Amino acid sequence: MSVMKRLSMIFKSKANKALDKMEDPRETLDYSYQRQLELLQKVRRGVADVATSRKRVELQVNQLEQQSTRLEDQGRKALAAGREDLAREALTRRGGLQTQIADLRLQHNNLQAEEEKLTTASHRLQAKVDSFRTKKETIKATYTAAEAQTRINEAFSGISEEMGDVGLAIQRAEDKTATMQARAGAIDELLASGALEDFTGKRDDIQAELDRMGAGSDVELELQRMRAELGQGTGPRDAIEPGQSQGYQQPPQQAPQAQPYRQPGEGA
Repeated sequence: MSVMKRLSMIFKSKANKALDKMEDPRETLDYSYQRQLELLQKVRRGVADVATSRKRVELQVNQLEQQSTRLEDQGRKALAAGREDLAREALTRRGGLQTQIADLRLQHNNLQAEEEKLTTASHRLQAKVDSFRTKKETIKATYTAAEAQTRINEAFSGISEEMGDVGLAIQRAEDKTATMQARAGAIDELLASGALEDFTGKRDDIQAELDRMGAGSDVELELQRMRAELGQGTGPRDAIEPGQSQGYQQPPQQAPQAQPYRQPGEGA
């Protein structure tokens, strides 16, 4: 296929697609109906013209028949008056009129047949035009309803797309909300367990003092254990008497030191 043929085909296809997009079937149907009405009007005018010609021929036939009758009367009168020559002339003219009358009658018959044919065609065309008009209105109504339904469906389609976007936005908001709730719960658990310190909240002084005492007791226990290991004291568990708290350790009792000898009367 040559380049020109391909370009021509592409142009025609593009033009046909553009025309299909621009074409309104209702307008096309109305235009076709208008053309059929014009054709029907032409047929009716043709019937009227043929009928007029037939009527004109009828008038001519009547006139010639009247002339033929008058010539026949004149021939009789001339023959009765002894004027055979005039009677012969009158009959000769009458014969010429009869020939014209015969031709006119043949033409009249042809015109009458044509008139009947055109009248029948006019009636058939009228029936077709009426049927087309009914079908046209039905198609137009159906097309209008389909067009309205299409617009409604397109509107619903747009609404569905928007609702889909709204649904996605709601889903994202719910996901973010769930994430924030989980994060808040995790922070609460960490604060409650002490893994995180709440710098914004109020501190409990009694709880802080208790925490410090507990920490000090642990240090004392560790020191006693170390002294015991070094031979400087008893172990932490040996120093704890039954019934005493582990937070407080009784210091080991030392042996009494020897007092120096004093003379009587010396001061202490």
